[in-house]
Amino acid sequence: MLLTAAALGLLIPLALMSQNSSDPWPASSVLEPPALAKLLTAPAGKPPAIFAVAFPVLYNSKHLPHAVFAGPGSKPEGIEALKKAAAGLPKDADIVLYCGCCPMTQCPNIRPAYRALQEMGFTHIRVLDIPTNMATDWFGKGYPFEEGQPRPSN
Repeated sequence: MLLTAAALGLLIPLALMSQNSSDPWPASSVLEPPALAKLLTAPAGKPPAIFAVAFPVLYNSKHLPHAVFAGPGSKPEGIEALKKAAAGLPKDADIVLYCGCCPMTQCPNIRPAYRALQEMGFTHIRVLDIPTNMATDWFGKGYPFEEGQPRPSN
């Protein structure tokens, strides 16, 4: 009995740390904020294609540099906008999706957007890990951002 309790004590934390089973992406596709900030501020190199799949009010106040508004991913019109914005990219393009409306584990926008790009045949899709929200996990950390109206999708 004690052995079973001890084993459960070890397994439960491991299960909690593992990836959410409803996530359509592998753990290797999760991009941490410091890593993306470094990519965005690198003097050389091309930044990834960044798509904001958040609600318009969030994007319109502040958004990641070079981000194209293509959301919200939870609505059919958001998915259509995302598909239109990504249509001209090569299938192996480096793509980063983000929302930040709430903790990523509860986000209604990021999973449908990821699945849509996957169904289009894109092979290098990453999601920005936002454990709390954009205000806390990106803007509050001093990472780069732009203010203002959306960039038009092509």
